[in-house]
Parts: sequence; C-alpha cells; structure tokens
Amino acid sequence: MNGLLRHTERGLYCAPGDFYIDPARQVDKALITHGHADHARRGMGHYLCTETCAPVLRHRHGGINVATMAYGERRDIGGVRVSFHPAGHVPGSAQIRVEHKGEVWVASGDYKTEDDGLSERFEPVRCHSFITECTFGLPVFRWQPQAMVAAEIRAWWARNRAEGRVSIIGAYSLGKAQRLLSMFGGGGAPVLTHPVIEATNKVLRAQGIALPQTVEITPETDVSAYPGALVIAPPTMFGSDWAARFGPVSTASASGWMRLRSWRRRRAGDRAFVMSDHADWDGLNTAIAATEAETVYVTHGYTAAFQRWLSEQGHDARILQAENPGGNDSGGAA
Repeated sequence: MNGLLRHTERGLYCAPGDFYIDPARQVDKALITHGHADHARRGMGHYLCTETCAPVLRHRHGGINVATMAYGERRDIGGVRVSFHPAGHVPGSAQIRVEHKGEVWVASGDYKTEDDGLSERFEPVRCHSFITECTFGLPVFRWQPQAMVAAEIRAWWARNRAEGRVSIIGAYSLGKAQRLLSMFGGGGAPVLTHPVIEATNKVLRAQGIALPQTVEITPETDVSAYPGALVIAPPTMFGSDWAARFGPVSTASASGWMRLRSWRRRRAGDRAFVMSDHADWDGLNTAIAATEAETVYVTHGYTAAFQRWLSEQGHDARILQAENPGGNDSGGAA
C-alpha cells in the first residue's frame, strides 16, 4: 500500500505528517477515531481526537496528553491538513480526513449510516482514497430500522414484566448501552445499569449529552424494589452471581452478529436482537459511493469477499491488512 496513508506494524501511518491513526502500538502522535479499546490504546505520547471523545479517553487511560478538534475544524500537522468528520458509530466517533499536496484520503474508523438519535450523524466525505471498515461486509448483514428493533425489545421486556422476570440485555459500555438507554429510558419503568456502564454514562452526561436517568446497581442496591426492570449490563454478566441476585431473569443480546445462527446459539442468551453500531451491507455500499473515491481500501471484517464485490462493481478496491490485537469492548456484540 503506497500513498498518503500506509499500513505499518505500528498502524496506519502518514509519513508527511509523521502521525498514526488508531495505532496498534505505542507511538508519539496518535489520531484517534473513537474511544473503543481496539482503536484507542494506552501508551501514546500525544492523542488527538474529537471534543466528545477526549473525556472517554481520559476516563479509560488516566492522565494522558490529549488535544481535541471540533468536527470540520482543520489543522496543519507537518504540512498535512487534518480534519475530523462524524462517523455515527458512537458519541464522539470520527472519520479522519487527511490532505497533502491536493491528495485527499479518509480513514473511516468504525461507522454506521443510520441516525441512532444519539451519536453525531454520519457525514460522507469526498476523497481520492477511502479506507473503510467492513465488519459486516456480506449481504446477509442487513439491519431493520431502529424503531422496529426497539418495538421487538419493548415487547420482550413487557412480556418479562408480566411473567415476573427482570430483563437483562447485554451491551458494551460505550455506544450500545447509551443507545439502548436513549431508546427505553424515561418511559416510567426503571432502567438499571451495571457500574461499568454507569461510569461511561456519567462521562457523557458531564459533556451535556442528554441521557435518561438510571439506577446504578451497587452492592447496597435493593434489587427487589425494581420488579420487572430492564437492566443494561456487559454480556459477561450473563449467568453470573451478579445477575443471580435479581431472581428470575431473561437475558438478551443486541448485536449485528445475531444475524448469524451460530452466534445466536453461542452468545445470545434467551433472546437475540439484530442491532449494530456498524454499517450494514447497504450502509457500506452507500457510504463508499458517496465518497466518490477513486480507490477503496477495505479492512476489519470480511475483507476478501467485500473487496471482490467492490471490484465487480467497477471500484479500484484493495485489501488493507491491519493489526487488531486488542479487540473492542463489545465482547462480540458489535
């Protein structure tokens, strides 16, 4: 891969500006697309990210050296013009536009094209070369509108309440948890949260992001006072002593991977809802077309199949080999 951005063992590197995007190993200058652990790793000398992303990085990594940029703001780094643009993945997530001597590249990070009502809405950015994730780069991955998924989850919750069970839905702590809370909180019935999720809620609320009120589950919480509650917790809590304190429960996963039967059998709990913070097949194709990119690099997902498809559609499509040693927060619940 030759060009303004290239893959190295440390991550995606811009030689003219001497910086990395979402580096896999320690570097001096790291531009970060969003706060998930597989994109924002520890140990960088300097971090640069969006204003909404920075508090999440500080929460996770402590006293780091982090600078911020507003969406659409342009900054010169070593003669390279850099800007951040909404990716729609989670609050504060960004695509990163890099321009040098008239050549424009965009690194997508993770993104979704559906407006979830919480994250900054995805904005396509025109460029010469587009580096796109393809986590769900197969035609089988097509999402229902969020309102339809919400109705399915609400019906499951109501049935559990009528049968005297607490509903526990698995979600990673940044993005999916707040999306679910925005969908179901504030409607009169209590929503309870695991402390790991509530810690992220507090970081986002402190920035002015409006989230419905929740009840954090502490060791002192009398869970019997919340019959029929909806509980948002990491999927690792399924079947744990922590979950057992609620008595009769029904568990569910909300993830794009639930489109696959094998994942539903292994990871779903009692119910599976297909809902993702990544673009589906149609979203990927729509986003790529909107960039009008001359060259498309695919990474993080079904790269071979998606590259072949794009090539058949007339794109100059190539595979970008990328390291991903960390994995994201989702525990597979993307």
